[in-house]
Amino acid sequence: MIGIAYARRIILKVFYMEGHTMKIQQLSVFLENRPGQLNQALHVLANAGINIFTLSLADTPQFGILRLIVRDWRKAKQMLEEAGYVVNITDVVVINVPDQPGGMAGLTGIFEPARINIDYMYAFNNRRGENTATVAIRFNEPDAAIKLLKAHDYTMISSADLDKMS
Repeated sequence: MIGIAYARRIILKVFYMEGHTMKIQQLSVFLENRPGQLNQALHVLANAGINIFTLSLADTPQFGILRLIVRDWRKAKQMLEEAGYVVNITDVVVINVPDQPGGMAGLTGIFEPARINIDYMYAFNNRRGENTATVAIRFNEPDAAIKLLKAHDYTMISSADLDKMS
């Protein structure tokens, strides 16, 4: 019989190898498209002491979608929902890209032959001062995208890496 600690290490290793820890949970908050709505949602998070790593705002004539990556997404979701907001959780992949001409073209070019679609992406502050740009990307097939990124030696930010950022 194997020990619990050993079994846990094996499970975590398999989990990591499959790319599951490379998926970051993003909050999508639906806002009315009128003045003050963004500010109110951001104040809910500020008052709860929740730090925002990155955000993106998209709009339609009727509503806006505030996409956020935060330190404690469960608490953020709870606080926003208690304040009356509709919140969805989506997995994104956060990737370091060479900060040079063609860096993004190189990244996006690996997905077309594999027929993996990029639904959307936005910039992410990696706060490391490295010579890299960092993007959060929503893929139609995130597991396949993660395998492809690993095969092309791209560095991804894991949930554990996010916890180390301040």
